[in-house]
Amino acid sequence: MAHIHLNNATLDLPIYDVQGRSLKKRLASLRSRGIEAEKNSDVVVLRALNDLTLQITTGDRIGLVGHNGAGKSTLLRVLAGIYSPTSGTIETHGKTVPLLDISLGMDENSTGWQNIRLRGLLLGMSDSEIARKQEEIGHFSELGDFLNLPIRTYSTGMRVRLGFAISTAVDADILLLDEVMGVGDAAFKDKANKRLLELHERSEIVVLALHDNGTIRKTCDKAIWLEKGSVRKFGPVEEVLQAYEATTA
Repeated sequence: MAHIHLNNATLDLPIYDVQGRSLKKRLASLRSRGIEAEKNSDVVVLRALNDLTLQITTGDRIGLVGHNGAGKSTLLRVLAGIYSPTSGTIETHGKTVPLLDISLGMDENSTGWQNIRLRGLLLGMSDSEIARKQEEIGHFSELGDFLNLPIRTYSTGMRVRLGFAISTAVDADILLLDEVMGVGDAAFKDKANKRLLELHERSEIVVLALHDNGTIRKTCDKAIWLEKGSVRKFGPVEEVLQAYEATTA
């Protein structure tokens, strides 16, 4: 049974060699908004997440909401194991697949087919799994003969299509998503949304960050409202979204 347990998890991010006036002004602005920052010489430590305690279990479909800079993407990176808490603990059970940057690990000089293997390996797929799925991935991307060309020849939209097709072919116990809905034209977006729903159904736990509350309502049963790196509210999706939307109206 997949689960994620966070216990008093806090994340401090150090920023080194803080000397430029523009960066100092930016940090002063962050402090004025209530984001914790400590300065020691030319090192500034930003409090990105603050004392989070969460129990996420099999069957949970959780949407993260909050303003830009609230900590949504940072929390996903902690759940993915990219960042380790500065204090407190995180316990994760189950194969975790983060779809936080769907182009990560792709090589400019390799073909589309070669990048299917490269990106697939990065996502934890075996050679046999990649071989079994590569034709379907290629077909879903709608790139046709372009798959035989280096991706440096691709447009931005073509790269996104390929990255999305590869990333969503993986099987995960815990699926982490960060704003991956906006891919391609209208027709491809419809395909992408259906693909994501299928991926949701295959995963035991889904945690996603979106600015589209309508999609969160459709795909999630719970929500976490983050504010300044802390949990403002965690509970049934409609209850949390109504509370959040009341502050943004």
